Amino acid sequence: MILTDRIELNPRICNGRPVIKGTRIPVSVILEQIAAGESWDVLLVGYPELKKEDIQAALLYARSSLDHTEVRAAYG
Repeated sequence: MILTDRIELNPRICNGRPVIKGTRIPVSVILEQIAAGESWDVLLVGYPELKKEDIQAALLYARSSLDHTEVRAAYG
């Protein structure tokens, strides 16, 4: 899957946050709802303009972003 087919970064849309192309649905909203336990089916009903490929693209985008980030444990 080519992420740029599904994910858009445009400074004029949602302040440049990554969104599902052709919508104003931020990738972060999809990730938050999945993290909260929502099923893909519930997301698709709540956002009828989404397709399963959009959810998959959001997850792949997050993975790709993490692959390019160094994460360090914080010790109190």
